[in-house]
Amino acid sequence: MEFINNPELQLASDYVQFTGRNIFLTGRAGTGKTTFLHNLKLQTLKRLIVVAPTGVAAINAGGVTIHSFFQMAFGPHIPSGIAEENDRSASEKVEVKRFSREKINIIKSLDLLVIDEISMVRADLLDGIDEVLRRFRDKTKPFGGVQLLMIGDLQQLAPVVKDDEWGLLQRYYDTAFFFSSIALKRVGYVSVELKHIFRQSDRHFIDILNKVRDNCLDADATHELNKRYIPGFNLNNDEGYITLTTHNRQAQELNIHKLNLLSAKEAFFKADVKDEFPEYSYPTDFELRLKVGAQVMFVRNDSSQDKLFYNGKIGQVEDIDDEVIHVKCPGDHATIPVGKTEWQNYRYSIDEQTAEVKETVVGTFTQYPLKLAWAITIHKSQGLTFEKAVVDANAAFAHGQVYVALSRCKTLEGLVLSSPISERCIKSDISVAAVTREIEMNPPNQDALEESKRSYEQSLISDLFDFLPIYRRLLYLLKVVKEHSSSLHVGMEATVHEISVKVRAEVVGVSDKFNLQISQLLQQKGEYEHNDALQERIVKASAYFWDKCAALLSEPLEMLAVESDNKAVKKTVTEAKGNLFELVGQKLSCLDACKKGFRVNEYLNARAKASLTKPAPKPFKRGAGDFSLGGVKHPKLYSAIRSWRDQQADELELPEYMVLPQKTMVELVAKLPQTSAELKAIKGMGAKKAKQFGGELLEIINAYCGEYGLNKVAAVSPNLFAAKQDEEEQVDKKPSRKTKIAKGDSQKTTLVLIKEGFTPDQVAAERSLSLSTIQGHLAEFILSGDLEVYKVLEEEKILLVADYFISKGIDSVGDARRNLGNLATFGEIRMVLAHLKRNGKI
Repeated sequence: MEFINNPELQLASDYVQFTGRNIFLTGRAGTGKTTFLHNLKLQTLKRLIVVAPTGVAAINAGGVTIHSFFQMAFGPHIPSGIAEENDRSASEKVEVKRFSREKINIIKSLDLLVIDEISMVRADLLDGIDEVLRRFRDKTKPFGGVQLLMIGDLQQLAPVVKDDEWGLLQRYYDTAFFFSSIALKRVGYVSVELKHIFRQSDRHFIDILNKVRDNCLDADATHELNKRYIPGFNLNNDEGYITLTTHNRQAQELNIHKLNLLSAKEAFFKADVKDEFPEYSYPTDFELRLKVGAQVMFVRNDSSQDKLFYNGKIGQVEDIDDEVIHVKCPGDHATIPVGKTEWQNYRYSIDEQTAEVKETVVGTFTQYPLKLAWAITIHKSQGLTFEKAVVDANAAFAHGQVYVALSRCKTLEGLVLSSPISERCIKSDISVAAVTREIEMNPPNQDALEESKRSYEQSLISDLFDFLPIYRRLLYLLKVVKEHSSSLHVGMEATVHEISVKVRAEVVGVSDKFNLQISQLLQQKGEYEHNDALQERIVKASAYFWDKCAALLSEPLEMLAVESDNKAVKKTVTEAKGNLFELVGQKLSCLDACKKGFRVNEYLNARAKASLTKPAPKPFKRGAGDFSLGGVKHPKLYSAIRSWRDQQADELELPEYMVLPQKTMVELVAKLPQTSAELKAIKGMGAKKAKQFGGELLEIINAYCGEYGLNKVAAVSPNLFAAKQDEEEQVDKKPSRKTKIAKGDSQKTTLVLIKEGFTPDQVAAERSLSLSTIQGHLAEFILSGDLEVYKVLEEEKILLVADYFISKGIDSVGDARRNLGNLATFGEIRMVLAHLKRNGKI
């Protein structure tokens, strides 16, 4: 769209492109609002989506409906936090719908939300949008910090609100119009009114329409309009007039009546609907009924280079053959051959390669771009242009209907009134008139635009170095840890507290001082991109804060283990930690993008991509080495015991805490028990549990003490421990063989016994260890090549397990166990998996 000699279009474009202000783009009918939207989608570098209040409006705007994207129920929406209990019916107390991960990512990465036909959007619906955006973005900012572009004309069609709905809403809203939104009042908006009218060129007719629009129709204008009142006007097919009605039923009845009067054979054309294309969004009839001689209207612009028709052009069917309908339009020398065309229903998605928001086609509607057009409702005529139209103004029942109907005509001569215009038929709204006057009297100027640009640039730079959201989320993690400290490992609270103290001093405190310097530098005149002092400070600060965030937050969080026997507590703390880790990752990405200087578009792109879901800190693998366990002695030993505990829980199909509670593990590594009495003195280790697991636990502890040279009591053989247990319980049980086990050589001892001819069961009995532990030793030797699986497992079992892994193409022991059931144990599965990996088969 050309901006030459159209300063309002240029102003609107600049506000969208270079500021963060919310914008209401308005203007009389035919001023190019829809064209501006289509051009904006092609030109802007901001990530945007387009929504509209109705299905047809959404299809025409190339967007989606408000209700479908924001998953909002129809009916009144009571503003969050201020609704009284009796305001909500049972149907309105439905829990918040779950949003898909992709839709959440779109919302998080959004820069601009375009709302077309804003005049029909109710205030409560706009507040509902605000709540969804804040839910997934910044809760402290209206609309989550997303910029709004609202397009429409308040003097055209108004929002629909039933009496019972307004009975609820009027407690919270002055009017039903969008400008009464509570969220919009908090943040404000700038209004840009387009003045140049493209649809009409007759200045006299334009002046009359303006008086209708502004509800100031004088006697002269009324007289001029009523010259177009022609009583008993006869609609002849060849004249190309379309009647604008107030109700859909009237239009349908007139169209069918006129069609039935034609003697030609009726033809039926069914639309082809594929995938997702809801009925309320159909751009024309699903079953199109036509005859030669029927008056029709094109419902789409001609996308070819010929531009033979436009949305709203009237014509008459001259011929119908197998696949082409020939339409003759008044003033055209030749007929227009019309084939089927396709409308697409879009859904917004994230491009996996570019991480950009893209429009994905989820359904199509294929039909001839025509509909019967002796009549159409005023509501459906919005946005259309007619050469000739018949209007019954006295039938208008809603605000803006008369203006919409009259302004569809290109000329006064093309207008016919079926009833005279009177003051009574022009409905207006006092609040709309007040807002309209305010817009006309206070248009934004270039100085206001420049100030908005500077404010936007400053807000983006301040956002880059704003670490309070991270700090608040860190304090929330600390709060959660404190609340559940009795269920978490010793020292976690101290560890998180230490992180918070360092972040407060070395990140938040420093950023407060730095932002003061930035504010001073931004006060200098000129382009921020060419402010060398400012850019130098940003480069240095980006590097400094990146290093600090990585060292004080990202790395410690990566290493911070969440240990708890309470699954609910573990989930809550892990979620809080993951949310913080994700936020830190986003900040690191933004800082990294500005290490060479700050550019608005580059920063917006980096921020949008960073806002897409990042993986939470990788969970520690069972049996992993060192990890952060503040206050826990010997973390490597703790890790080994935990790994053993988790394996036992898997094999016994028990919750982990029933094998060994977390606090018991902490006490084990703190006291390093090496005798029967010491082990049973540990809280959580009764005689039964000591008998069941004591030998294996002492083996792990002995091995660790031996490896690190801890001068504790001499290591006790698990055999002797088991024998002592039997003696204490007065059970006569003699081991078949006593084997001395050197510290740290437990697995080697297993291999020696196997090579001496013992079976795995015999080794387990000899060593007072569980069979699964012995099989775990053997799996490691099979993987290293020191042992063949055929030595310890029958061929039938090997083939069974191997076939499962190879056919599924996975290496999950847990999945294999669940699928194979009792056909193979965990230990047998691990041995076969080790064999397959050793031989490169998986």
